[in-house]
Amino acid sequence: MAAVVDGAELILSVPDDVLALICAHLRPGDLLALSAASRRLHAALSAADKPWLAQCRRLLPSSPSHLLAWRAAAGGSSLTVCRFLHSVSPLRGLWAHQNPELGNLVAVLPGFLSLVAVRAIPQELSPRLLWAPVFEILADAHGRPTLLFLHGHHPGSLFPGLLAAPLNPHANTLLLEAHASLSSSPIQQFPRLSFGNRRRLLDALVASCGLTLPPDLAAAPLFARSDEDIPVLAARREAMLRMHTESGGGMVGTPELEALLLGAKKMLPLPAVDDTGEEVGLRRSLSAMACRVKNGLRRMVTRSASANSRTEYADSKHLPFDKFLRAGQMVGLSLRGSRMRLSTYRAWPSMNDNRLALYKLTTQTPMPGREYAGLWGGTFGWPPGRPEDECKPGKALFFLLLSYEKDSEGKLLLIATKVLEGTHYVVHPNGSSMFVVRVGEPSTEAFPWTTEDEDSRSVDIERSFAGEGIASGYGFRYPGSKPGSLFVLRDGRLAFVWRDSKSVLTLQRLNLEELLTKGERVPALPPVPNFVYLTKSYSNVYTVMHGSSSCSSSTSQRDVFYADT
Repeated sequence: MAAVVDGAELILSVPDDVLALICAHLRPGDLLALSAASRRLHAALSAADKPWLAQCRRLLPSSPSHLLAWRAAAGGSSLTVCRFLHSVSPLRGLWAHQNPELGNLVAVLPGFLSLVAVRAIPQELSPRLLWAPVFEILADAHGRPTLLFLHGHHPGSLFPGLLAAPLNPHANTLLLEAHASLSSSPIQQFPRLSFGNRRRLLDALVASCGLTLPPDLAAAPLFARSDEDIPVLAARREAMLRMHTESGGGMVGTPELEALLLGAKKMLPLPAVDDTGEEVGLRRSLSAMACRVKNGLRRMVTRSASANSRTEYADSKHLPFDKFLRAGQMVGLSLRGSRMRLSTYRAWPSMNDNRLALYKLTTQTPMPGREYAGLWGGTFGWPPGRPEDECKPGKALFFLLLSYEKDSEGKLLLIATKVLEGTHYVVHPNGSSMFVVRVGEPSTEAFPWTTEDEDSRSVDIERSFAGEGIASGYGFRYPGSKPGSLFVLRDGRLAFVWRDSKSVLTLQRLNLEELLTKGERVPALPPVPNFVYLTKSYSNVYTVMHGSSSCSSSTSQRDVFYADT
């Protein structure tokens, strides 16, 4: 009679290097399921390092040399690093909000055993991309992504909080909220406050829980540019962990908050004035009144809410402030990754104006037949802009998200959605389709130029598609379109040319993480507006905040933005 073969024995008999190679092709969840198959497998896989290190390399392929430093910071455990990377994977990528219209594009990328969210700054094309920090999420001793820090405007200023658990694995919104310590459902209470009370509460928390890094660590990078940065990054992380613990996670007692909020109510603020000179307070009051009337009529007509308002923020009865504060003895900042029903139009989600939230932008992966999907950067004019030309006047830098959709007839379209604009004053809003081309329809137009620069380098065209590009004609929100063609250059770049005006937008595929790592950091906005700049603005808010001309481009670039000028 043949002996019964124990599967665990067979797996455990495999050499470590072979087991690590096998585990590299598994998902982290599969490896965890395997470890739960028996006690012996659980003990063996928990103690083994190579299988989890292989998973880390799979989750973080861009920085394999830094993983060893991460593992050292995690107490020598690749399992801890893997748990963190797997847990925060839903947060990585591009996030955005529609205010300010010129750009609020946030990229979330790995830091040092952390995730760092940075905001790309509207600017001219240059060798170094400008960015400002927004928030960081650090792993605790067990690799759980629970520790949150908002960044403030002053060097080294941080505001601690927590990442709410559980994190939805399909999160498409990131919400900045407050939670009470003893509430049975702390996160769900905050959305029931009115928008004004939500904003005042967050402002009060930020005013109460601020911390400051030591000067030598305040100037440290947020992610490794080279191996020389690793020691200071490790020291910075240890200091932040210690500060988070000593501050109690930024929790503030309800008596202190009540005193702050009471003092804020007694103050009589001056009327706020926006860039156009109009009083914001009056316009907001009228807008709020209009919204109340609109919501009342909508409830009379139908009891169903729209796809984007059917969320926890749609409760018509607001929770009183004192009831929220009575839910716990302490209140703190929190960040929540949530899955909401969102309607989108050409890769741009519909966004709520009074919600402190970032919305996930879906970035399609290139594949055969859909080779041009992804994030691209571009400039107007010919010859195309070059980042290395520092001595020449810069051209406005645009970020476009290229994605594929099918029209009503089932024909494949390639759509270029603008997500960042480097001009001084916005001409078209974020989410505008800069051009739409029909993938199955070759263009009959010829490319207008034979050379691309003073070196007389020839332009080689690989293929072309017919389509339409954005143009003036129906106003800021509803622009018109003009016929044009998308040309695929043999060097991998794209060029969309408007047929009548011969205006051209040249694009090159971007590796945003690499650009940000090599880019130039500028100070952040104040912590709450930095997370989502809810004030409507059509100009570059960083020009006002920092007074730097490098944060914006010349308004002369507006002329080339229109296809029919």
